[in-house]
Amino acid sequence: MISRTYQPIVLHNSLVRAKQPFVPIDPKNVRMYVCGPTVYDYAHIGNARPVIVFDVLYRLLRHVYGADHVTYVRNITDVDDKINARAAKQGISIRELTEGTTAQYHQDVAALGCLPPNIEPRATEHIDEMKEICETLLAKGNAYVAEGHVLFSVSSMPDYGKLSNRDLEEMQAGARIEVASYKRDPMDFVLWKPSKIGEPGWPSPCGIEEDGRPGWHIECSAMSAKHLGKVFDIHGGGVDLIFPHHENEIAQSRCAHGTKVMANVWLHNAFLNMEAEKMSKSLGNVATIDSLLQVWPGEVLRFNMLGTHYRQPINWSVKGLAESKRTLDHWYQLTADVADSNIKIDEGVLAALSDDLNTPKAIAVMHELRHRAAQGDDEARGLLKGSANLLGLLQLSVDAWIGWRPANSGIDEAYVEELISQRRAAREAKDWARSDSIRDELAEKGVALKDSKDRESGEIHTTWEIKL
Repeated sequence: MISRTYQPIVLHNSLVRAKQPFVPIDPKNVRMYVCGPTVYDYAHIGNARPVIVFDVLYRLLRHVYGADHVTYVRNITDVDDKINARAAKQGISIRELTEGTTAQYHQDVAALGCLPPNIEPRATEHIDEMKEICETLLAKGNAYVAEGHVLFSVSSMPDYGKLSNRDLEEMQAGARIEVASYKRDPMDFVLWKPSKIGEPGWPSPCGIEEDGRPGWHIECSAMSAKHLGKVFDIHGGGVDLIFPHHENEIAQSRCAHGTKVMANVWLHNAFLNMEAEKMSKSLGNVATIDSLLQVWPGEVLRFNMLGTHYRQPINWSVKGLAESKRTLDHWYQLTADVADSNIKIDEGVLAALSDDLNTPKAIAVMHELRHRAAQGDDEARGLLKGSANLLGLLQLSVDAWIGWRPANSGIDEAYVEELISQRRAAREAKDWARSDSIRDELAEKGVALKDSKDRESGEIHTTWEIKL
């Protein structure tokens, strides 16, 4: 149960375009759905933003309501036009493609410090639920059949467009609308469509004889309803999904289930820009999570992401990553020997996160804790460690953090360790010139040495890292 000492969580609800106190339908079962990946390619760093943002929210909800009282569902879309096209291009089966990219996705998000969702449904495992929604919408007059397609009739829903806050004329101008003769209205969208030769197919609903497959939008409606119910607490995703994906999810779900809302709160994160440009394949500035993890520790990517409020665009740069690395280096050093009994969450950090996931403010509070910790304040060290843990940071041992190396760095670790041993001997012999020359030699190779004194024994320990 929620502790009465906690500040209420406030979230910006896209549905009303304002911040509101979060009041769960059932505090003993807080339910959140987030749109997951379409597994046709490696996930790029822009895809990582919603995963990290909603992981922080998941952690906060677990902290406030209890881990056993939060259900987090994030789906896998494993049937889609992009998947079909990519498998054909690579000359492999659709299953081989989706299994490989799903495994890579799991590896990537785990490296970013993200907790796995409670449930990770796959679209292909929920075909029956999708067909049932099609049948229900047809029976209610919200859908029709045309040329092997089942389509949602937008005009059958008077308040369609409430989430994106645009009228039909605006949406028609901005949407990617398939111009098809079988549509009664250009805004009508596909719930089910015929499968072409070589594409996945299932027996179709609504009296259609040929096999078919689901449209994109209906997948999330079916999976969220099955695992969270017809109405649940929070639905999240990137701002690019507001229209048409989330708008269409709401339309088909509300009409099928006869509810006033699909989810009470809708959260959307903003875009990520690479070096001040919006990331896009056409600009050639798309960086995969996997490629960045070859150069930077996962926590660096995570910390850099959390330095900007989730509703503001991020300017992603190497400079920002380097600054994030330096900050985490210092935090790890300060909290290396904090006892478990002293690890606590700072109330200021908790208050910042409870105010619409204000991670920049939370990090600012943690910088104040760092300053106190550097001056020998043991309580601040424990608060820094606990607060960082709540954000999914400082999860490694200090040895594991210091020992991290970029892939294919070209550094001969045995050679570095031998020079460190020679430097240690030179220092013991008070040969400072030799000691300095070894440090300089390693620095030229991109290796930075760090000396630290053991608090109890007084011995000097030397660690090293590759400067990025």
